[in-house]
Amino acid sequence: MGRRRIILSALVATLLTLSFFSEMESASFKIVNKCRYTIWPGVLSGANTEPLSPTGFVLKSGKSRTLSVPKSWSGRMWARTLCSGTSPGNFSCLTADCGSGKIECAGSGAKPPATLAEFTLNGADGLDFYDVSLVDGYNLPVLVLPRGGTRGGCSPTGCLVDLNGACPKALRVAREGKGGGVVACRSACEAFGEPQFCCSEAYATPETCAPSVFSEYFKHVCPRAYSYAYDDKTSTYTCASADYIIIFCPLPYTSQKVLGARKDGAPLPLVNKTMMHL
Repeated sequence: MGRRRIILSALVATLLTLSFFSEMESASFKIVNKCRYTIWPGVLSGANTEPLSPTGFVLKSGKSRTLSVPKSWSGRMWARTLCSGTSPGNFSCLTADCGSGKIECAGSGAKPPATLAEFTLNGADGLDFYDVSLVDGYNLPVLVLPRGGTRGGCSPTGCLVDLNGACPKALRVAREGKGGGVVACRSACEAFGEPQFCCSEAYATPETCAPSVFSEYFKHVCPRAYSYAYDDKTSTYTCASADYIIIFCPLPYTSQKVLGARKDGAPLPLVNKTMMHL
């Protein structure tokens, strides 16, 4: 019996140790809703990546939720807005819907237009790679803040301007009915479907696909965000062993102050009103 107790104790200690290291090897994503209304965040894990749980949830104004994320995880996060329906099969959202018919997205991505926060954790040289992308259009302002990183620039990034009100006319998505208003801003690729806007066919390389007047508008108002498919140099950020805060509708003053600390000193420009008439 004494030997069995020793073996059992050793097994328990091993399991506890493995559990400890497993916990140490995970990152946390704190998702915060600073919007004045409820949002429904969605999560899509990359191929050959462990899916997160939940893949979608409700988040009321002023609330937050923290997810534990494996260190080797890759995927994207976004927020759905103007959702309706409570029972499985009839849940849908006016912007960034994932088409699952329920609150959890269950392996489905966001229907454009949607502002995306994208991550690849523990990638090349052990670095996390992260960005905020407007390649699939825009529906909400987003700020990504790394915390506790040990290497890499670990700079905050995001798109902090409300683009819906200033969205070029050709890209606007408006809510139907009286007093609808603009609820999202499409990408030129989605709006027109032309290869030069989608970086496809003859335009499928960095050399042949140049920024368009529409992607340059996105880049002007959100200089840290991806504006088109090959906008890598000024839009991808790195950090090692960090936790992340993803804030939807960040407060403008706080956002300006945080992003002002970035080493390259890139300014956060105001919306160019003339672009509204494109």
